[in-house]
Amino acid sequence: MNRVYSIFSQILQLFPRTEFEAAVKQHHAERHARGFTCWGQFIAMLFCQLGHAKSLREICGGLASSEGKLRHLGLPEAPSRSTLAYANEHRPWRLYQTVFEQLLERCHQMVRALKVGHGLRFKNRLLSLDATVIDLCAAVSDWAQFRRTKGAVKLHLLLDHNGHLPSYAVITPGKTHEIRVARQMQFEPGTVLAFDRGYVDYDWFAELSRQGVYFVTRLKEKADYGVVEERAMAERGRVLRDQVIFFYKLAQKGEQCYFRRVEVWNEEKQEVLVFLTNHLEWAGSTIGAIYKERWQIELFFKALKQSLRIKTFVGTSANALKIQIWTALIAMLVVKYLQLLATFRWSLSNLVALLRQQLFVYRDLYQWLNDPFQAPPPLAETMAEQMVLPGLV
Repeated sequence: MNRVYSIFSQILQLFPRTEFEAAVKQHHAERHARGFTCWGQFIAMLFCQLGHAKSLREICGGLASSEGKLRHLGLPEAPSRSTLAYANEHRPWRLYQTVFEQLLERCHQMVRALKVGHGLRFKNRLLSLDATVIDLCAAVSDWAQFRRTKGAVKLHLLLDHNGHLPSYAVITPGKTHEIRVARQMQFEPGTVLAFDRGYVDYDWFAELSRQGVYFVTRLKEKADYGVVEERAMAERGRVLRDQVIFFYKLAQKGEQCYFRRVEVWNEEKQEVLVFLTNHLEWAGSTIGAIYKERWQIELFFKALKQSLRIKTFVGTSANALKIQIWTALIAMLVVKYLQLLATFRWSLSNLVALLRQQLFVYRDLYQWLNDPFQAPPPLAETMAEQMVLPGLV
């Protein structure tokens, strides 16, 4: 039997030490370090996510109880709570953003190698844009005031539907509106964006059209528009109306931008959904399918909050909170990478749950991914290989 390292150690091999140390130097993260390295901090925070530790005590205690297995992780000993708390408060969170981007590139390489697509008829890149509010205690995190008795930060996320990977993230105060962050993003021409009505901004729509970026969203009920063309519809089908329109607000500014207003019957909810897009050629059913795919980002947020440590935090400062959120996104990329690699059909929640139980087990990670419920050797063979104690023969 070949000797293998723990599953946690094999997961950490996704983060080459040379790349990690280059990121540490880039952000001057160990300028005043005294013994406790950034690599040790990263191991502790990744253990917080994958091990589902709820506090500094659980992180440090969990690592200390496995101290015999820490050296092959590159960690000589488990940190104390005060040491880890100080590192989370003072070491730059941008280091974790860089580590996230490094792992994201490897995930994209895996997606391209496996030729994983979004499953729709077009070849354009499909992205979903959305944000979620992460509640905080206003009394503890007074820097994140959201309402009078409530604190919050907002995680803005861009989800790539090729592999359902989080390709871009921004953390802002809870009061920051989604459209302010969206306006700062740049997209390649030909990209298709799906987002909800929280991003409705006619000037931004015109800017996307000038950049050659397509979008699909829901149209607000009180939108002020004029109809340029009524397109013919099939007698039987879910698409009820297909119109080419313009917005009076843009026309008054001299903007000559045309959009499509598509009404689609939703059989599940028994209601009419009204979509808006700047793509004038796709079928109405394709427009509805694109917006339906936007639900994947809602599922991503749900999995992030339920499967990883992003609702309770081990630090109260803004820096510590951002480190924990970026580590959660890194852990999500790890799980997505393992999902892509495995031949076994894992659900994300099941993989996270079973991975939590196997972190310090000495077992080949990739064999376990493909056959997680492999039976142990038969009892008779095991007994035959055991030594017989003196005096028992």
